[in-house]
Amino acid sequence: MAGIAFGRFDDSFSFGSIKAYIAEFISTLIFVFAGVGSAIAYGKLTSDAALDPAGLLAVAICHGFALFVAVSVGANISGGHVNPAVTFGLALGGHITILTGIFYWIVQLLGSIVACFLLQFVTGGLETPTHSVAAEVGPIGGIVTEIIITFGLVYTVYATAADPKKGSLGTIAPIAIGFIVGANILAAGPFSGGSMNPARSFGPAVVSGNFHDNWVYWVGPLVGGGLAGLIYDNVFLRSEHAPLASDY
Repeated sequence: MAGIAFGRFDDSFSFGSIKAYIAEFISTLIFVFAGVGSAIAYGKLTSDAALDPAGLLAVAICHGFALFVAVSVGANISGGHVNPAVTFGLALGGHITILTGIFYWIVQLLGSIVACFLLQFVTGGLETPTHSVAAEVGPIGGIVTEIIITFGLVYTVYATAADPKKGSLGTIAPIAIGFIVGANILAAGPFSGGSMNPARSFGPAVVSGNFHDNWVYWVGPLVGGGLAGLIYDNVFLRSEHAPLASDY
């Protein structure tokens, strides 16, 4: 168990780290463009901004597929985090330094913002949907929901990708990660929005100018991801790991 490491500036600005930042930017852009785009497309095809059960299923499947691809294409370069909550959870377990994790956050947020601006351009200015908490759930219920589902996501990341004992599970890690995100959207979408990802919620908020409830999608996922990282690393991991930017 390596523990939390702040890191060094020379390491965070090395050629390998720069490549990792570019990979995280691209992977997050791919994921958000497809995920948010699926919601925009559904609204366009149905002329109804509210998702019905079929729309929820379509959006969940699209997010699961897109995340599977985004994690896969970035895994060998940056680790394929695609999510500040995943980066935070891995930083608490010593799998990435705090300093490098901050730069991951920056490029993840930028990737999401750029993806949403591109969607606004290519769709002719159609409204960008944002995450929001259902009225009957409220902010506290939304936070608790996001904690639970993000815990499940980051726990899955640890079990299938970060654990050195993962064996053959490592080859299906992107599939498992995509599946848990799709399943959690089906379960939590009508209540909290099923974000699990501050970047996924932040980009649409910036482009639409609507930051209502956006804080929920920072607090919930970061707490859930942090708890998963601390619990899995302290309970199940027993070997030493160097806090590398690309080891995940």
